[in-house]
Amino acid sequence: MSDQDPSARFASLSKSASRSSSEFTIRPAVVGDAEVIANLIRELALYEKLEHVAKATAADFRKHLFGERAYAEVLIAEVGGEPIGLALFFPTFSTFRGQPGLYLEDLFVQPEHRNKGIGKALFQRLAQITRERGFGRLEWAVLNWNEPAIGFYESLGAGPLEEWTTFRIADESLAGIAQGRPKS
Repeated sequence: MSDQDPSARFASLSKSASRSSSEFTIRPAVVGDAEVIANLIRELALYEKLEHVAKATAADFRKHLFGERAYAEVLIAEVGGEPIGLALFFPTFSTFRGQPGLYLEDLFVQPEHRNKGIGKALFQRLAQITRERGFGRLEWAVLNWNEPAIGFYESLGAGPLEEWTTFRIADESLAGIAQGRPKS
């Protein structure tokens, strides 16, 4: 699907993404959900004790999820029409496998709605999307201290990649390296 424009990719997601139970619904996010996404991400940041780095606004999500180029997609979980969770994901590419995959950036369900199958349903839908698109894998990162999340992922059959360490460069360091001035 990487050759498709964002609206075509979204249309493909919309055709089969909605899942409903008597207790909750999972659906693709639309541009009108930008504020909801921003609020749920803030709640996730609080839960992860990372609110000091959570800068994203509804305007950021409108631009980068629903603008001219969509960089990621979002599934929204609702109970009684009220958004209570999300999964934000985007495509990756494995040179070793020679095929794309999905990267799950954030999976969040409000604490009072956990242990009701909503996180599992979001994850199941992501696995379905991964397979429908012919992608080879679904990956994500989890904070080392987040034992409830680790237990949840392990219960689904996932395991950590012990031999890999995630690195990141951002802000001043990124600007420095881009300008040919790496940190000494």
